[in-house]
Amino acid sequence: MMRGAMSSITAVVLAAFVAYGAAWYFGVVEGNFALLLFMATVVTGIYWLAERFYFLPQRRRGVAALEANVAKRRAELTQMGISQVDDNTHEAKTRLIMQPWWLDWTAGLFPVILAVFLLRSFLFEPFKIPSGSMIPTLLINDLILVNKFHYGLRLPVINTKVWSNQEPERGDVMVFRYPPKPSLDYIKRVVGIPGDEVAYLNKQLTINGQPVPKTALPDFFDEDSMRYAKQFEEVLGGKKHRLLNDDERPAFIPGASDFEFKQNCRYSSEGVVCKVPEGHYFMMGDNRDNSLDSRYWGFVPEENIVGKAFFVWMNFGNLKRIGSFN
Repeated sequence: MMRGAMSSITAVVLAAFVAYGAAWYFGVVEGNFALLLFMATVVTGIYWLAERFYFLPQRRRGVAALEANVAKRRAELTQMGISQVDDNTHEAKTRLIMQPWWLDWTAGLFPVILAVFLLRSFLFEPFKIPSGSMIPTLLINDLILVNKFHYGLRLPVINTKVWSNQEPERGDVMVFRYPPKPSLDYIKRVVGIPGDEVAYLNKQLTINGQPVPKTALPDFFDEDSMRYAKQFEEVLGGKKHRLLNDDERPAFIPGASDFEFKQNCRYSSEGVVCKVPEGHYFMMGDNRDNSLDSRYWGFVPEENIVGKAFFVWMNFGNLKRIGSFN
């Protein structure tokens, strides 16, 4: 009866996970992979504990009882003068000790799910670049790794920092939760840190009144759009990186939304000047005229930080992309 009940309960639990995944895939619900992985870890962990301390000892007791009955029966047959007895108990013991399917798919998966949960939550998390806002540093379909502990350790799901490490620096490529919709992860470059005055006027970046050095490079050819773009090397926070400018795009910022601390920004036909509030960061894409960033939706609060991007581990269309980047 217990096995039948557990089989039914497990079927319902697994069906719920599958239904959530399907609803997420088809856009019926807004998925949260961190929450899904956390719940999977908790559920499989409960099954693993139940298997270790209840179900496995119960099956072992069943095997021991079978062996005791077989030994007793053999002793009785020996007293009757029967010494040759077929031993067919191996298959029965195998069936008794074997995990049922509902433990294979729960307790059996717990070590793997736990390892993935810890790795993804506290060490490194993989991301796929979905857009061209960080070209030429990162291309569409680059698969990257993000260092989750570089800026300190955070509790999964709620993203609360429990241990501080390094602070974000100008020039870092950072993944963060998109302020207007925190369920989405964005990737941009840190341009302004708390207290900075960031100006982007006539496509020249200035921080605290000092123009950021920018050197012209050969034009960049974008294979996706089949277009050339002006390419520059910029030195931000002591780090060199490349950026693109599109002469056909205006310098002013069209369609900036309302956001917290918008009063810290001054918009004009030349661009924008913003004073970065405490506990916030100003982010921009390296594809400067094709990036929806802090110029449009505002500052990134410290609690939205996910981690520092640092390595392209795969691009199936271009294996030469594999490697670290600035």
